[in-house]
Amino acid sequence: MLFDPSSVTVVGASSAPTKWGNILSRRALESSGGRPTLLVNRRGTDVLGHRTHRTVQAARDDAGVPVDLVVLCVPAPQLVGSVTDALAAGARSLVVITAGLSEMGADAAHTEHEVVRLARASGAVLVGPNCLGLVDTSTELQLSHDILPAGEVAVLSQSGNLALDLAALLAERNLGISRFVSVGNQADLTVAELMTACVAHDATRAVAIYVEDVADGRQLMAAARSLRLAGKPVVLLAPGRSAAAVRGAASHTGSLTTASAVVDAACAAVGIHRVDGVAQMADLLAGLSAGRRMAGSRVAVLTDGGGHGAVAADALAARGMDVPVLAEPTQSTLRALLRASSSVFNPVDLAGAGEQDPMSYTRALEALLVAEEVDGVLLTGYFGAYSGSSSPLASLELAAAKEMARAVSSHDKPLVVQSIHPAAATGRLLQDAGIPVHRDVDPAAAVLSGLVERPDLDDEPSDVPDPATPVVDTSYDAARRLFADAGVSFAPARTVQSPAELDAVLASGELGFPVVLKALGRQHKSDDGGVVLGLRDATEVRAALAALADRLAPPSVSVETMVDTAHGVELIVGCVQDRGFGPVLMVGLGGVYADVLADTAFAIAPVTVEGARRLLLSLRGAPLLVGARGREPVDLEALSGMVARVSELAAAHPELAELELNPVHAGPGGVVALDARIVRAPSG
Repeated sequence: MLFDPSSVTVVGASSAPTKWGNILSRRALESSGGRPTLLVNRRGTDVLGHRTHRTVQAARDDAGVPVDLVVLCVPAPQLVGSVTDALAAGARSLVVITAGLSEMGADAAHTEHEVVRLARASGAVLVGPNCLGLVDTSTELQLSHDILPAGEVAVLSQSGNLALDLAALLAERNLGISRFVSVGNQADLTVAELMTACVAHDATRAVAIYVEDVADGRQLMAAARSLRLAGKPVVLLAPGRSAAAVRGAASHTGSLTTASAVVDAACAAVGIHRVDGVAQMADLLAGLSAGRRMAGSRVAVLTDGGGHGAVAADALAARGMDVPVLAEPTQSTLRALLRASSSVFNPVDLAGAGEQDPMSYTRALEALLVAEEVDGVLLTGYFGAYSGSSSPLASLELAAAKEMARAVSSHDKPLVVQSIHPAAATGRLLQDAGIPVHRDVDPAAAVLSGLVERPDLDDEPSDVPDPATPVVDTSYDAARRLFADAGVSFAPARTVQSPAELDAVLASGELGFPVVLKALGRQHKSDDGGVVLGLRDATEVRAALAALADRLAPPSVSVETMVDTAHGVELIVGCVQDRGFGPVLMVGLGGVYADVLADTAFAIAPVTVEGARRLLLSLRGAPLLVGARGREPVDLEALSGMVARVSELAAAHPELAELELNPVHAGPGGVVALDARIVRAPSG
C-alpha cells in the first residue's frame, strides 16, 4: 500500500548529505514506524551506518522481508534498470524522485513513458517522476525533505517547496499534515486519484492542492465532489489567471476564454475553494477547520471605531459579500445593550464603549449571532490591545474574549477577527477556540467569503453524454442546421451564390423585408464589413449583393429576414473544448461588442436549465435581462433553455473545438440566434 507499506526501500542511497538519496534514507530510517528499511546503491557501501546492497532483489533476499514501497533517487539514465529491478523484487509502489524526464522534452519523455509502462504492466503504482517524496503522518511514513507535523490537512502539490511553506504556515495556525504527496509529473498517479484516496482516510479532514496543469479536470471534479460529500473541503491554488486557453481562436468565445476562467468554473461547480496564494490557503484552511459555515453572504461588522468598520465593509464588498442594514428587531436589541452613541445599523460601532467596557463586544456579538439577517460576523479594530499590556482592562478584555469564544461555540455562524494586536493574549485565546484572528482585514474578509456554503451545488454539471455522429461540414448553413436540430431558433434564411439565385429567392416571397446580407466564408463577417443590414426592397438587395461581390468576392451570401432588435438584449452563447475539463460553456452580453464589454460567465458543460439561468443572472448586465429601468424583461426561461441545449450540443460533439451563437437576441417574446459558427478541432 502506498501510504502504509510493509517495507521501504531507498534506491540510490547516498552518504553525501546534500543528495536526495541521503535525505530520504535518513527519513526512512528515522520514521520507520516499525517497518523494515532497505538501502540500495550501486557500490554496496554502507550509508548512515547501515548496510546497503547493489540491487533491490539482493536487499530483499538478505533481509528476508517482502519489498513494498521503493523510492528511486537515481539519475535518469539508470531509472529504467532500477525500476525493472524493483518490480522484479515485488515492489507494489514506486516513488520516483528522478528528474530530467518529460519536463525536459520529447526525447527524455521516452524514459518516463517506459517506466510507467513497466509499473502498470506489473500492477504497481508510481508517484512522480520529478517529485520530492510523500508523507503519511497517520502511519509514521516520512519520506520528504523535512519532517512534517501531524495534523488533518492532506497536501497534494506539484511544488515541494510550496508545500513546505504551507506546512510552516499551517503550524502557525495550529494545523498539521495528514498526508503530503509531491505529485511531480503525474505520469501515473494523478492529483485526482490521490484526492479520491483521501475520501476514506480518517486522518484527513481537508485537502490542499497546488497544481500548475490540470490534465484530468473531470476526474478532479468528481474527486472534489466525493470529498465535499464526505465533509472534507478542498482548497486549490492554481496559478495562471492570465494564461489563454485558446490561442488563435476563430470565435469570440475562444478568444474570451482563459485557462483560469475554466478552472474557476470547475471550482464553482463542485465547491472547490480557489485561492491566490499560500498564506491565503493556510488562512482559509484554518477557518474551515472550525467547522462553522455561512448560509449566505450577509456579514455583520462589529467595531469600536468607524474607520475600521468602513474599511472592513469595503473589503467584504470586494469579496462579493453583503453588509446589510440590520433588521429593526436586531437594532432594538443592540440599542438596549449598548450606549446611546453606538451605531446599530451595520457596521455596528461601539463608539468608544469597548475601551471602557470590553464586555460590550460580547453583548453585541451575541445579538448578531442570533440575528436572522446575519450569516457571519467580522470583528475589526482595536480589540485585543489591552490584554498585552498592564492596563486594568487587560483582565476584562480576556474575560470578554472567553465569553466570545463561548458564544461562538454555541452557534453555527462563524466569527472572524481582525485585530491590531493579533498576537496578544486575547488573540491566542480566540485562535485556540477555533476563531480565525488576522492582523489585516483583507485576509479576514477572504476567510469569511470562503466559509459561504453554496446551496446550488446539488445542481452540478451532468455527465458528458456519449459522442454523437461527428460533424464534418462546418459551413454557415451546416452550423445553423446543427443548432436548429438542437432546438435553437433562427430567422428564415437562404444562401445564394449568384444574382440569379438571389432573384429566385426574392421572387419566392419566403423571406420578408427588411433583410440582411452576410458574406460567407469569413471568420468575422461584421469586422470585415461583410454584413449589410436593413435592406428594404429587391433593388436595395441587388445593389448590396453587387457591392459585396466587388469588395469581398465571397463564395456565397446568406440572405436573412432581419429581426427587430429594438426591444431586447444581444448576447453571446458559446462553448469551447478544454483539454482537461472538456466542454466549457460561456455566456455574455454584447453581440459584436462581446470582446469589448467582456461581461462573461463560464460553466463546465453540460448544464441544466436552472444552471443556465443562474449563469445568465451572474452577469454584470443581468439587470437588463430582468427589466432594468422600466424595460420589459426578456423571456429568461426560453433563453435559459437555449443555453442549456447549446451546452448539451457541445458535450455531444467533442470533435468541435468551438461552437458559437453571436449575437443571440433575447426579447420579451422569445429568443432567436442571429449568427452561428462551429470550428472543428485540429486532427491529431
